[in-house]
Amino acid sequence: MNHKEFAPDLIDRMISRVSTVMIGKESEIRLVLMSMLSGGHVLLEDVPGVGKTMLVRTIAACMGGSFGRIQFTYDLMPSDITGISVYHPHTGHFEFRPGPILSNVVLADEINRASPRTQSALLEAMEERKVTVDGSTYLLPRPFLLLATQNPLQFEGTYRLPEAQLDRFLIRLSLGYPSPEQEINLLSRMQSNHPLDQVRPVIMAEEMEAMQRDVKNVFVDDSIKHLIVSVADESRRHPRIQLGISPRGSLSWMVASQAAAYMNGRMYVTPDDIKDTAVAVLSHRIVIHARSLMEGISGEELVVELMSRISVPPYRSRRGSRL
Repeated sequence: MNHKEFAPDLIDRMISRVSTVMIGKESEIRLVLMSMLSGGHVLLEDVPGVGKTMLVRTIAACMGGSFGRIQFTYDLMPSDITGISVYHPHTGHFEFRPGPILSNVVLADEINRASPRTQSALLEAMEERKVTVDGSTYLLPRPFLLLATQNPLQFEGTYRLPEAQLDRFLIRLSLGYPSPEQEINLLSRMQSNHPLDQVRPVIMAEEMEAMQRDVKNVFVDDSIKHLIVSVADESRRHPRIQLGISPRGSLSWMVASQAAAYMNGRMYVTPDDIKDTAVAVLSHRIVIHARSLMEGISGEELVVELMSRISVPPYRSRRGSRL
């Protein structure tokens, strides 16, 4: 059977399984899974206790691959992430002991608590899917997904992520507080046992890697590319934006839209896929002027405004099909 024939079913089953633990967060789960299908990385930014770490652990449990967790602290060293070479005097050889970054799903917890030197150790892994230790290069396993969390409060003892590193995250999202009904449901589920203990793998790492290859073949019409570039160009001339969307941001937006189309059972991108992914992919890629920040203008609001300025003509795919 062609893998594309059962891919939507696998995606729906994984979303359903994660939703048994993360109650009422289906849209956020879909965005994280979209990022995984795109081969991108996720930055979860929210207040403590809303389930950022739990979301990552549940996704890792649903996928039959390896899981690594890095708890970022002020004294964390780059070698604590990438691994170290250990010398064995009886053999006269060095043995590489891999760090937690060499896993299929990696949780970088409170990434902004580590020094810039340690944060930069992630850049090569995130961008090039490899790490270099003592002059030797080690490829990361495939698929590879990094989910980083950071707390926007308690800035003492933290280091702000530079724009160059923020740009390497495909999406940034917040989970937010649950509704009272969802929180009551959560308390009931947690009363006797933890729902994460019941989670079993839904998809194997090899299946996820195959779907990532399928996503790359999702057709993107020239009119869609023109729409992406139009929004990016508009952001570079917007009076409230100091630094607009980069070409890497445009490319990331296109790839995310391909994954969104694939999750919707299509092998072609539509303007709706572009709209659905815009805020999550673009809001952290623009630098807002200081005066606009003081006025309370957010990146999300500016992305919505940029999208409203661009006219979207009726779209009919010239190529592509459903899965």
